[in-house]
Amino acid sequence: MLADMSNNNNRLAFTKDFFSSPALSLTLAGIFRRGEMAEKGDVEMEEVDDGSGEVRRDDAAEVSSENLGPVRSRSDDDFEGGGVHEENEEGDGGCLVKRRKKYHRHTTEQIREMEALFKDSPHPDEKQRQQLSKRLGLSPRQVKFWFQNRRTQIKAIQERHENTLLKAEMEKLREENKAMRELTKKKVGCPNCGTANAAEDRTAFTTTEQLRIKNAKLKAEVEKLRAALGNHSRSSISPSYSSGNDQETNRNCLDFYTGIFGLEKTRIMERVHQALEELKTMAVTNEPLWIRSIETGREILNYDEYLKTFHLKNSNACWLKRHIEASRDTTVVFMEPSRLIQSFMDENQWKEMFPSMISKAATIDVICNGEVANWNGAVQLMFVEVQLLTPLVPTREIYFIRHCKQLDAEQWAIVDVSIDNVDDTNIDASLMKYRKRPSGCIIKDESNGHCKVTMVEHLECEKTKVHNLYRTIVNNGTAFGARHWMATLQLQCERLAFFMATNIPIKDSTGVATLAGRKSTLKLAERMSSSFSQAVAASSYQTWTKVVGKTGEDIRVCSRKNLSDPGEPIGVILCAVFSLWLPVPPHTLFHFLRDEARRNEWDAMFGGDKVESIANLAKGQDRGNSVSIQTRGSKESSSMWILQDASTNSSESMVVYSGVDVAGMQSVMTGCDSGSLTILPSGFSILPDGAESRSLLITRQKDHKSSDTHGGALLTAAVQIVTDASPSAKPTVDSVEYVKSIVCCTMKNIRSSLGCCEDDC
Repeated sequence: MLADMSNNNNRLAFTKDFFSSPALSLTLAGIFRRGEMAEKGDVEMEEVDDGSGEVRRDDAAEVSSENLGPVRSRSDDDFEGGGVHEENEEGDGGCLVKRRKKYHRHTTEQIREMEALFKDSPHPDEKQRQQLSKRLGLSPRQVKFWFQNRRTQIKAIQERHENTLLKAEMEKLREENKAMRELTKKKVGCPNCGTANAAEDRTAFTTTEQLRIKNAKLKAEVEKLRAALGNHSRSSISPSYSSGNDQETNRNCLDFYTGIFGLEKTRIMERVHQALEELKTMAVTNEPLWIRSIETGREILNYDEYLKTFHLKNSNACWLKRHIEASRDTTVVFMEPSRLIQSFMDENQWKEMFPSMISKAATIDVICNGEVANWNGAVQLMFVEVQLLTPLVPTREIYFIRHCKQLDAEQWAIVDVSIDNVDDTNIDASLMKYRKRPSGCIIKDESNGHCKVTMVEHLECEKTKVHNLYRTIVNNGTAFGARHWMATLQLQCERLAFFMATNIPIKDSTGVATLAGRKSTLKLAERMSSSFSQAVAASSYQTWTKVVGKTGEDIRVCSRKNLSDPGEPIGVILCAVFSLWLPVPPHTLFHFLRDEARRNEWDAMFGGDKVESIANLAKGQDRGNSVSIQTRGSKESSSMWILQDASTNSSESMVVYSGVDVAGMQSVMTGCDSGSLTILPSGFSILPDGAESRSLLITRQKDHKSSDTHGGALLTAAVQIVTDASPSAKPTVDSVEYVKSIVCCTMKNIRSSLGCCEDDC
């Protein structure tokens, strides 16, 4: 046994020395340099004399630890028309013999032809190589070597990217483990909800309230200072009492103090213009800056190329505490550019355009108003809280500058960037967990009411804990990436187009006779879904408590009070949310939940009776995007109808429903205002689980929209009930148990109907 242990230790020592040896580092560096040279078509294989008088050339793609040699750099003379390189070799009799090697450089046309074939066939057969060599005037062996070099380069880039992801994930797990150990040492939380005891909760609540009060006072003082500076500036620049120098001094003083968080206006504008140039480059440049994944069709930022392109320095210390999310996506939406720009620059319209992703939005300060007619030149400081429709994923609070700029007659840019040099300002460090690097979108007019939108989302994130269910889609950037934003934008633009349309086919609008009734019903459904999005996320609007179901389900519960909003029931409202994974494709799960014929299979809230459809209104090109009105039993005898709003896109699906008063709903269907109709929505949010994104293979692909999506779905179910009509009341234990039982029973019914056993979920 002692001998075996000694042997094992020797092997471990050898392995450690081998992988840390300078020889191996030089060898791996040689492989990567060969890959980079292969992309330009400049790599020539080593010529080896096998003793038979013939010279053969070794393939760099088939390298091993036995035949790797140093990669020699060539002088400028070697690149001009070929070049010659001399080496000394030991010949017969021990004398030195000079061998001359001629290097060949492929032309631009030859590289273009081989790149085109590589996109379709990275491993061409002998026939394809023969045909290509004849067309390009190369030998078949030269073509073969070029393809092998190209594959080597792609593989090297892929491995570097995967290693970066693995290192970041390992460091994140290590920090989470350390934080959990420290938390265990400090205090013991509640076994059910994981929070501290009541005394600690009261202390934390008091501290939070004190900070909020102090913050409000500081804001009031800032506003007074701005008003005083404004009055002083206006009086100082009067021609009767002020000289030119005094005017300039007061203007600069005003710019400084009313600047964002103490930053001068000139510094802000410089940063904005730099961000705009970076956004334009990021939006139009393809490889090697962006490399498309053949597995998912998503574009992945080559970070090394990014640093080189924009002459930035890589900080290893930054990677230990933060990680970078970068994504890009392009889509065509049915909306005029001027209206789309208005939706981005006005915080209320921006929030309405992305109701499931934005819980809060505000314009904090305006640095430059820009042109009144079209926002050109506008610069403003904005705040946004971005969310997923589940309380298990923390929201992201971001402060950033937004700038609108007209690039030419057909193109506009909306650029976002966070402020640099925060340490020199009075910004609280806790507000900077998420920082926007130059991001935004390029909007191009495509005529006929359409525009092409290219979005770049580039975020620097502080490493935070994420629930295991959502860790994959959050860490790989799909949860908050550009594709999610673009899919939501396209869906909302379709909804607006169908809302304003006057020529909807009869088959797409059944049960509602008038155009006014259709608009009023669609508006009510939109309000219902927006209310649902606000109720189920981890926004600071809600305080969630963890409770455990009878079989160990992880359920989150929160309560709120409605004092005067006529759109919701008055009183205490209790919400229970349950998220889980199902081994079912998202689109299959969505169509199962929206189908009124199968509603009785899962609905534990309104009973198990079959429903009848009263009306169905389309709100998008996909047949799943629709608003329906349903009833249990006969239409005449029912005292309550069910309003359902179903929405789906490639990144997220929702099925939201609420019981509505029959008389009030009939009034809405005739075209009356829907603002006073009381609704309390419950429903579902469906997200892909990210299984198709787990293996990130960086390669080329001609059609990035043809990637198949496999894996399961992340389903979040939310149920809301009124526990007491008095706003002063408090939720009882019985009411919590009741709402918890409804959401658990609903999920159990869904699993049973879809044939998912407990072990699969």
